Amino acid sequence: MVEICGFAPARFAAVKDAFAANFAAGEELGARFSLVEAGETVLDLWAGSADRKGTRAFDERTLVPVFSTTKAMASLLIARLVDQGKLDYRQTVASVWPEFGQAGKAAVTVEQAISHQAGLSGFPDEMDPVTWFDWDAICAKLAAMAPMWPPGTASGYHPITVGYIVGEIFRRVDGRTMGQALRDDIAEPFGLDLWMGVPESEFGRIAELQRPSALPDFGEVNEPTRAAFLTPWSAAAGKPQAEWRALPIPSTNGHATAEALARLMGALADDGWLDGGQILSPALIAEAARERIRGQDLVLPFVMSWGAGFMRNETEHPWGPGNQTFGHSGWGGSCAFADPDRKLGGAYAMNRQGIALMGDARPKRLIEAAYAAL
Repeated sequence: MVEICGFAPARFAAVKDAFAANFAAGEELGARFSLVEAGETVLDLWAGSADRKGTRAFDERTLVPVFSTTKAMASLLIARLVDQGKLDYRQTVASVWPEFGQAGKAAVTVEQAISHQAGLSGFPDEMDPVTWFDWDAICAKLAAMAPMWPPGTASGYHPITVGYIVGEIFRRVDGRTMGQALRDDIAEPFGLDLWMGVPESEFGRIAELQRPSALPDFGEVNEPTRAAFLTPWSAAAGKPQAEWRALPIPSTNGHATAEALARLMGALADDGWLDGGQILSPALIAEAARERIRGQDLVLPFVMSWGAGFMRNETEHPWGPGNQTFGHSGWGGSCAFADPDRKLGGAYAMNRQGIALMGDARPKRLIEAAYAAL
């Protein structure tokens, strides 16, 4: 039997039972699930192993690669620029990054780019996957690239490229990388264990991943899906893992604890308040979560509702019943969500990866048990 650590009040006993059941069924290696309600951490559970051999406990300091759940952090950083009057969702990307206006992209707006409407889901033409380690080279390729569909007509999930697009927008406006801004403005002031690009000093805390044995079900594969996920160059490769960990890619390379993610999303569910400070105004939270496009995604096999970088719960409901809930899921099963109707934020992070693209059954059981208790 795996020892369940942390705390769960009596009202969340069913959540603890569901968490234990995931381990008993052999579905987990190590995992953590946290909930924040009205600014207070009300549940925080962790268990299992941080490595595949079972020699290192998964504990409250274990950092987990959360892949696309990173996009929730990136979306918040863009929203903060808008809140500060330094950026407008409706202005064109080319207005801050002139080179991006090439090849029919001059009219693409920030909100279209961040909601996966720019037509740049991946690179259809062969390239060396080492190129992903060169920020300027990838940004130059994206700036020169012609969209794979007319921008603004549909969403097509940009699993990695959107991080370079929003990260370059942020850098052009703010002067810092998103990874540096996350540490300076959010993580360090509020004591949140959140990273985009991990320094070597933290490597010893990172959970070892157990990769899935199969690919996700992408449905009918088209050119945007193939470019996004299914080419040999669709993700970074060819350099040591340490270089990947240190690379601040705002779409895929976040590392975090579930507790830190839950506190962050709990703030977005509670008018932006985090430990007595306001990280985003209520008006900008609503604006960031507002729907930009809805319909069958061209890359993911789902009907998606996209906010300004946030997945909206309303169409597929991966995070409980709330239609106003928003957040993001990551490859393998991680997720983070904010429910402003209930002032509830939650997050799940694990190191045994599943194949669900969204709505992994393990966190879904925990989230459903939590809502039943509210």
